[in-house]
Formats: sequence, structure tokens, C-alpha cells
Amino acid sequence: MSVKKLGLALTASAILVGSATAATLNVAIDSSPAGLDPHLITAFNSVVIVQGNVYEGLTDIDAGLNVVPDLAASWEISPDNLSYTFKLHSGVTFHDGSAMDAEDVAASIRRVQAEATASPKAASVMPITGIEIIDPLTVKLSLDAPFAPILSSLATIAIVPAELEADVEALQQTPVGTGPFKFVEWLPNNEITLTKFDGYREAGLPKLDGVTFKFVPEASTRQVGLTSGDYGILPGIDPATALQLKAQPGVELYDTLNVSYTLLGMNVTREPLGNAKVREAINMLLNREEIIAGALFGAGVPGGPLSPALTGWALDTSEFACYTTNVDGAKALLAEAGIETPIKLSILVLPRQDARDISQVIQQQLVAGGIEVELVNKEIGEFVQDWRNSDFDMFVSANGGNPDPDQYFFRTFRSGGPTNVFKYANADMDALLDTGRTETDIAKRKEAYDAAQRTLACQGPVAHLAYGNLFTAVNAKVKGFEIYPTGRLTSLVNVSIDE
Repeated sequence: MSVKKLGLALTASAILVGSATAATLNVAIDSSPAGLDPHLITAFNSVVIVQGNVYEGLTDIDAGLNVVPDLAASWEISPDNLSYTFKLHSGVTFHDGSAMDAEDVAASIRRVQAEATASPKAASVMPITGIEIIDPLTVKLSLDAPFAPILSSLATIAIVPAELEADVEALQQTPVGTGPFKFVEWLPNNEITLTKFDGYREAGLPKLDGVTFKFVPEASTRQVGLTSGDYGILPGIDPATALQLKAQPGVELYDTLNVSYTLLGMNVTREPLGNAKVREAINMLLNREEIIAGALFGAGVPGGPLSPALTGWALDTSEFACYTTNVDGAKALLAEAGIETPIKLSILVLPRQDARDISQVIQQQLVAGGIEVELVNKEIGEFVQDWRNSDFDMFVSANGGNPDPDQYFFRTFRSGGPTNVFKYANADMDALLDTGRTETDIAKRKEAYDAAQRTLACQGPVAHLAYGNLFTAVNAKVKGFEIYPTGRLTSLVNVSIDE
């Protein structure tokens, strides 16, 4: 095993912003990220900075939700679907100058699998039971049973230097990847600066000299900055902001059907939420059309457990009886469950305007059925910590979606899953999710996921609310931007700025 030295103290000259350096792009987001370790992060503001920009995986997901090669130039699958052999691109280096090879791939997968890492992505690589380094540019992954979504799952696993396999601290503040941009500095409550990685494996890319992510809490300030040219991109904006910017001169609005979703999560260890009839009653009290109209300005569709963008997988919400608002029916269910009202619960609210607006509408809707809700607002770091610790009755959030049902369902709804913060356990659901993960026949996988959706929609620990349009506002001088349904800013590698 080779030994490589890791230089974490990356330095660069200060990058000027605004008109002083036309090739540096300013991206305005609403708050500072909670961390930057690609194997630990879950919040949008963390993912949007590093995934695809600082870090890359063996595979990637393109704008059409197709699996494409990334650090892996190609791969071969054994006839029994139990081994995958990846051939890596040659000449790839990390931002510290060390070579990226099969050793780093193996260490990155082991790091995510390790219990000590406590990675929310662990389920994505859990079925990998063997890792063999054949040569510096070839790695073989072995499975005990077929793992149908392995190629799309690997797109979520960033490759990091092998020396950091056992370190769960360093990358949170100082990311080191192979992507088109390398980390320079993080000024708390101000900005994170990335600069062009001159050693990037694709000739002529990136086109920008750098990207600076500005933390701008006030929506009005972000909007004014976009129209004035101080900011080049406002990613993942809420529908209200999109509506306001649509008619502004010098602004281009990009949108696509989002695989991400808004949700009301329920902790089944907090009574009476452990009762499936109570969770079904909550679904029946919700009016999703009203939520979309009032909180998302009409920009969205009622959402089931899977995004309608996943046309081959998602069931239509008309199949879910609980999606028809029925206050009397909800009250009857609560009575049948032996629950006395009023019920007093709290909702932990993601610090984002659309989540705040959704929470207020839900608060009004639930009270009609005798459920009184207190809204709890915290900054993003506290929100993430409470979420990870299951320290909530309910929460309202916006979560990233995935092109394969396994990537969301298995880690979230299987007993003991790494993002099963709801503490949900259902043996029948476990069996369905195991089938969906190991079955390679598409029709049989769909049959399992159809059954899972029908259970989760009304009695699961998540009331899925809406899949909105994903909006990103771009200054007209910014060229080459492409919006991805996953919300990632992967296309920044091709972006340039007109003088």
C-alpha cells in the first residue's frame, strides 16, 4: 500500500469579487453550511457547495437522471451481478497534489461503511462486502447478493484521500477532493471561496477562475445583488423569490421538476405518533393543494413518496385515499385509535422561507382535527443536530431526491437505516425494501416499490407534501449554466461570465 502525504493547509492568493475579476462567480445562498465533509453532510447548503465542485464519485447522475462515468472511465459487471470492476481515469490528482488511485476509492467506501463515521450515506454502500485493489487504476467491488442500484448509489459517494479514512473531523472544515474547484477558505458567517483547480483532469475546464459562495440571509438582498451583478447565481430559490425575479431584466430563470420534496416527518417514539392510525389521520388533515398554493405560490404538485419526475417508479397520488382532505374521517380515526384531543405536538422547522410558510399552513390545518402545534425555529446547525439525534416530535424540511427509489427508501424507512431518524420499524416494509434492493428484474423491483409506496403514503413516518419546481436564478452574463433535478451545481465546471 502506498503512502501519500496529505497537505490540508491549502492556500491561495485572495480572490477578488464582483466586477474586479469577471471570471470569478459569486453564488448567494441563505446561510453558512453546517459542514463540508461529503460523507456526513445532508443540508442543501453543504451539498450545493462541494458535491460536483470540490468532490467527484466513481459515477455521476446527469441532468436527465442517467448514470454516467465520472472518476471511473468504465466498468465491467460479472454475469451473476455480484462483482463490478471499475477502471479509473489516469492522471487524476487531489487538490493537495497527490495522485488519486484505487487505494483512495477503497478507503472512501470503507469510510462511509464504518460505524465510527456514522455516515448518512452508509446504506448506499452497505451491500459491498469485498473491495479488491487489482492495480492502481483498477478496483473490484464484490457483493453477497445483487445490488440493483449500485451504479447510481456510487454517484453519491465522494472519493477522498485514503489518509482521511479514520478522520471524521478534517473534511468538515477543509475539503480535499478531485473536482474542478479546490477549497481556499471559509470565513464564518461571510463566505466560502473555491478557486480553479489547475490540475483538473479535463483539459480547458473549469472555465471560471473561481467560485465564491456568499452567505446572504436576507432574500431581498440576494435578489438586488443578482440584478445588479454582484451575484451570478441564486440556487434553489423558493417559488416566491422566483416569481419576483421572473420579470426582472438581466435575469434568467431556470426550472425543472424537482426530485427533492417537502415533507412533514414524524418521530414514532413520541406519542401518539407511534400509532399508524394517528399518522394516517394527520395525512387526512393536510390539504396539499392549499399548501402548494399558499406556501409554494402554486409552483408544485402534491407529492407521494416518490417524485413524479421518476416516471418509471412513482405512483400517482390518486392511489392514496388519505390524500383527500377529510377532517371528519381524521377525527374518526383518532377516536378509533383511542386518542383524546387536543393533542399537543411541536414541529421543528427547517430555517428556509418555504419551510416556514409550509409549517404555518400545516399548523392551521392540523388544529381542525384537534392537533395543536407549536412551531420551533432554530438555525441550520441546531436543526441538523436535532434531526440527527431524533430530537423532535415532527419536523418540516425539504430533502434531496434520488434517481433510484432504493437511495431514499432503504436508508430512510428500513429498520435501523442511517437516516431513519423517525425510528420507524416495519418488518413487511423491510422485506419490500430488501427485495427492491436485491432484485435485478425491473418489473419485480417496481412491484416491491409500488407496495412500499402504498404503505408509506398514509401510514409511514413521513407525510410527503409536494414536489415543487426547482428554480435557480442566473444573471444574464453567466453562460453555460444547466439546471439539474438533483439541485447540484454540477454545471459550474462549464460556466463562464461575459464581460
